[in-house]
Parts: sequence; C-alpha cells; structure tokens
Amino acid sequence: MMAQEHTQERSIDERDREVKSANDNTCPECQGHITLNSDSGEATCESCGLVFEDDPIDHGPEWRAFTSDERDEKSRVGAPTTQLMHDKGLSTTIGWQDKDAYGQAVSGRKRAQLQRLRTWDERFRTKDAHERNLKQALGEISRMASALGLPESVRETAGVLYRRAVEQNLLPGRSIEGMSTASLYAAARQHGMPRPLTEFADVSRIEKIRIQRAYRYLSRELGLEIEPEDPMQYIPQFASSLDVSDEAERRSRELLEVAKDNAVHSGKSPAGLAAAALYAATHLTNEQLTQETVSEVAHVSRVTIRNRYQELLEVYAQHD
Repeated sequence: MMAQEHTQERSIDERDREVKSANDNTCPECQGHITLNSDSGEATCESCGLVFEDDPIDHGPEWRAFTSDERDEKSRVGAPTTQLMHDKGLSTTIGWQDKDAYGQAVSGRKRAQLQRLRTWDERFRTKDAHERNLKQALGEISRMASALGLPESVRETAGVLYRRAVEQNLLPGRSIEGMSTASLYAAARQHGMPRPLTEFADVSRIEKIRIQRAYRYLSRELGLEIEPEDPMQYIPQFASSLDVSDEAERRSRELLEVAKDNAVHSGKSPAGLAAAALYAATHLTNEQLTQETVSEVAHVSRVTIRNRYQELLEVYAQHD
C-alpha cells in the first residue's frame, strides 16, 4: 500500500513538473523547446519528441471563417461597429413593434408608455451638439448613397472622412449637407467609382457649385491624395444604363486608350469623354444611340458629346 501511494505521489509530481515545464516552454527531459501543434492540440518537444499529457484549451470559436463577410455572419457577439452611426452602432434601440416577449399585442396604456420610452431613448442617444451633427450628417450620407446605388465600403469611407473633418474642426462656416455630400463624393473617387457631380447635386439638397467648394476645401485640409478621374471608370456604369453591347463597350475603351495615348483627354471632362466614346462606339457597331439618350444618362450636354465625339474619331482615324 505504501509503495502504491509513493508511486502515485511520484506520478503526480512528474505531471506537475511537466505542466510547469510546458508553461515555461522548456522540456523537463532535455530542456528543449516546446511547440504547440494547433491541428492536433498537442504540445511536443522539438528535440526529444516528448508529448505532454495536458491538452490545451482552445479559447477560439467552434466555427471557421475564411472571409470577413463569413466572420460577420457567424459571429454571435452582436452587430459589427459601423462608421455610419454617430455612436458606431454600440447603442440599443427600442423596436417599433408594440408587442410583448410572446409576440402578443400590448394594451393601449402600454403602447403609450412604449412611445414615451422611444422618444426619450432617441433623445438620450445624442447627448450634445457634436453627436447631433454627426447623426444628421451620417444619415444624409446613407440616404444619398442609397439613392446613387453606392456600395457599403464607399459609405463607410465617407463616414470616416466626415468624422475626420469634425475632429479637425472644419465645419464652422460650412453646411452639414455640403460637407457630407463632399465626403461621399471623395469616398466614391477614392474607391474608383466616380459619379458626375450633377448626380450628387440631384440627390443632395444643395447646388453643384457648393459641393465643388466643399470638396476642394475638404481635400485640401485633410490632405486627401485622390488621383484625377479616369474616363475609363465611367464606361461600365454608362454602358449598363444605356444597355449597349459588349462590342460597343470594347470599342469605346479602344477610343479612350487612343485618346489618352495622344493626350486628347487633358483638360477635358472625364464623364464627357466617356459619354462621347460610347456614342461613337455605338455608331461604329451600328447601334445608333442618339445624343439626347446619352446626354440624359451621362448628365452631359449634347454640345459636349458632339465636340468630344469629333475629336475622338479624328484621333482614332489618324491612329489607324
């Protein structure tokens, strides 16, 4: 009996020594380095190959994700933070349904109480003028981005740009609508998805000239390094709206490439060049779009399309 107890105490001491050595990343037999194999969950010595008995606990999730979208879908720790809300989405909101936990409709007295709670909850979410400013501006950015069909990445970047403008105190003397529209315009250009300023003016509540001034001011003060617009970036959206063939889209790209090689695009409106290239390409492929149709889609005057169309064809003929 004494020998058995002595053997048990010895095995416990050896196990404690191994656990202590594993925590110190040193092998108790040869003082080698211990590495953890995440696939098998075993800690082994690199020198002698000793496998320790203590299984490490995996504190990570039980699921696997290979993209950020999959990670957001499988995560169960709440909604991800967003730059499109003044509190980054960390606050809670009382739902609009007047129902209890069992899905049953509540009484009229409870409905009135819930409405009062919603009102006070909305008031407490914006504590000061700074947060009220952010709430209004970010709401405008979301509204305009939805009207223009811009993706979520552009909206998030616009929210970041507007927050930077607020932090650097660039808003005094400027309208919230102007700065929010300028932030969205700059974000669209940064992501290579430019739109004509007239489209932003259509969905905004201010004039085009004020958007231009706000954009120049924002770009200068924040030091934004935005490359000049490329007419090629307008081709996909114009071609999709005009429903032209793939051959016409390819021809329009060829026309613009030749124009860029001969520096014809310098000082010209990128949207105007893209519209003229598509107009010329449809005539080369016998699709025969009218100048008025292209003008309505591209928000460019027919005079501009006509002038750029002649310049593009002249350079293209010389190239051939």
